[in-house]
Amino acid sequence: MDEPIRHPLAYARWLHGWSQAELARRMKEAARRRDRRAGTSRQRVSLWEKSVMPDEFSQLLLSDIFDVPYDQVTALGWPHWLPGHETPAPLGAGLTVTVLRKAAQMAVDRRTFLTHTPAALGALALEWATIDPALAAGTTSGRPVDPALVDWLESSARNLNSLPTALRQHTGPLLDGHLTTVVELLEQGSYGHAVGIRLHSLAASLSQTLAWHRFDHEHHAAANRYWHAAVHAAHQARDRDMGAGALSDIAYQSIWLGQPRAAADSLEHALSRTTNPTARSLLLLRKARAHAMLNEPRACYRDLAQAEKLLDSTADIAPQWCSWMSPAVMQPVKLFQPGMSQEGGGRTGGACLKHPGLEIELGHRAGRGRRRLPAAPSRQLTKSQRTRTRARAITSGLMAQVQPPIVDSLLTMTRGSHGDARLPPWRTKS
Repeated sequence: MDEPIRHPLAYARWLHGWSQAELARRMKEAARRRDRRAGTSRQRVSLWEKSVMPDEFSQLLLSDIFDVPYDQVTALGWPHWLPGHETPAPLGAGLTVTVLRKAAQMAVDRRTFLTHTPAALGALALEWATIDPALAAGTTSGRPVDPALVDWLESSARNLNSLPTALRQHTGPLLDGHLTTVVELLEQGSYGHAVGIRLHSLAASLSQTLAWHRFDHEHHAAANRYWHAAVHAAHQARDRDMGAGALSDIAYQSIWLGQPRAAADSLEHALSRTTNPTARSLLLLRKARAHAMLNEPRACYRDLAQAEKLLDSTADIAPQWCSWMSPAVMQPVKLFQPGMSQEGGGRTGGACLKHPGLEIELGHRAGRGRRRLPAAPSRQLTKSQRTRTRARAITSGLMAQVQPPIVDSLLTMTRGSHGDARLPPWRTKS
């Protein structure tokens, strides 16, 4: 399992140790058992694992082979009924530590598709919006957790997060170790309510950071599992803004993988309990991008306007996970959201909301955004560092397709002025 697994059908084959040719052979046998014939070939299986949906009879044969009831096939649709998808653990069921442990144990998962179906993610967001969290319970069993150890874990995690992205190959395993330690303390230690809150908050923050690490390497199953764990831990800590942030990260991943409707619905639920203006602004920005991909310009502009208004009017301190959001960052993306183009049938980097003067206005806004950012010494990033991080732009939430010189300039000044090298990923799909 060294190569990325990019489709649920490929994962289902891998679970059984079958090649594409072997699956085609088994489909022909399944057809004969039904007194029918199937012209399935290795090449056709390969197409199914890319972008072609099998016809109804082929899916019937596949359900026979994988022993999946056909009513599940019709209810979930392709490819969500295939083996390899998971059901999110329900919130408020005392499963937080279990979910955290599972995320840590399955950190090396190279599936590049979402392991939770859009319906399951929507159900998780609805639970988060409607179920009040129980207080993070203390426990009297096990060895007492020393608050000084929690202090050190919190400080160390902040320091690791502040290091440059280029060091992630070294900081990633350390953060994994920190999360494992926190899970062990939650599971085996003795602590009161206050320490329990701190441990759950730290678990949520570490899980959110590690999810972005996995996302950067296109290990979407592992990233999804970490974000799911972050939602649980934040819910247990009663940190509604952090929980909303983790839900919005899952929604962003759904957008990235071509499921904007599920993302928009999840973000709507997440916004219902988000209180910090900066956090709400980020969620609205991501929701605007989902509407852009759905070619819904009115909803897109409405969310963008609300996001900008919130940033311009607030003096509240932003949570750490969205502290980079600012009115200056909003300028280059206010009118330019990538998504479904009018000319093509797939996702592109072009403006999906095409109006006269849009691209000219984008340049003006980008210039105003640069002027609103504090100046930074030119030595903050070397040329090679800018080259490596060029596609990351400002943040995962923006995804603004602006000219490379603008990206480099904004990135340099933002990193220099805020001193935050742990910006979430921004990338261009190849």
